[in-house]
Amino acid sequence: MNILHIRLLNQQLVSSRFTDVHDLVAWMGMVQAQEYKMMRWAVGMRLREPSMSAFREAYDAGRIVRTHLFRCTWQLVAAEDLGWMLPLCAERNKVSIRGYLAYHGRRIEEREYERANRLICDALSGEKSVRKEILLARLAECGLEDDAHTMSIYLRRAEADGIICSGELDSRQNTYALVEERIPRLRELRRDEAIAELARRYFRSHSPATLEDFVWWSNLGVGECRAAIESICSELISESYAGETYFIHRDCRVRGYRRQTILLPSYDEYLIGYKSRHHAFEEEFRHRIHNRNGLFYPVILDDGQVVGNWHPGKDAAFFEEAIQPDLTDAFRRYRQFWNSDR
Repeated sequence: MNILHIRLLNQQLVSSRFTDVHDLVAWMGMVQAQEYKMMRWAVGMRLREPSMSAFREAYDAGRIVRTHLFRCTWQLVAAEDLGWMLPLCAERNKVSIRGYLAYHGRRIEEREYERANRLICDALSGEKSVRKEILLARLAECGLEDDAHTMSIYLRRAEADGIICSGELDSRQNTYALVEERIPRLRELRRDEAIAELARRYFRSHSPATLEDFVWWSNLGVGECRAAIESICSELISESYAGETYFIHRDCRVRGYRRQTILLPSYDEYLIGYKSRHHAFEEEFRHRIHNRNGLFYPVILDDGQVVGNWHPGKDAAFFEEAIQPDLTDAFRRYRQFWNSDR
């Protein structure tokens, strides 16, 4: 079993099956989206033909949305999936928010969140999309004003409460809209059904992966994750490798891999989507891939292995002189993606 080759196929990084942005994001379950610009390439490079204009169209139409979900980090999801995904992670996100505030010697009472939510609703009501700076200015006019970190907490809590999500795509900063106005039909599921569906999405798009990988990705309890895997066991094939049990979904591809050099954005699912990401790089280069604070850098993949770093407009920096693949086609695809929006 070649773990990296199969992951590349099912993450749609090689020989993608998808031409539609919404369908790709729905297949992935969620796509990590910490960096507002690089999230576009994270989706675009997984399409059969990279297209920034296609990404913008899906984002502006509200077919995909960006919000804080699992692990209380930014993710892109298919709009209709927000209704069943948010209840899975909302309470854990609220705990994370309280912990962040406590670490900085702050506390926000529930009545303050309730007031903030009302003001946020008033500021966004009837608006298709509002840039963050304008939203914060409107809130300040209503008496809700604090330091930048605390205001971001109010917005993150409103996301956890299912009140706001992303609006239209802006070139520079986050935008916000009311969920009830942005997404007219949210799909709802019972919790056990939702976790089973989440497991299905994960193992379809991330196989081969372990129970521990799914726990990391979802930030749900081990017991719930194990139960979810058991509930879809008829859809999974288990294989032992180096003392670990890996699951492969029946809808996954295990053949059709072709070698390709890929410019991977920071925080990409190919690395951050697993606890077992050690398959993709040598330990001595870990500091070139992510730091101890969880900051992931843009990296170069060659045959599934991380071999260097890259930055738009700058030269690549390879880890070893002996492994320096030709990046001509990789940068061509990257430029083609951005040029499609002009």
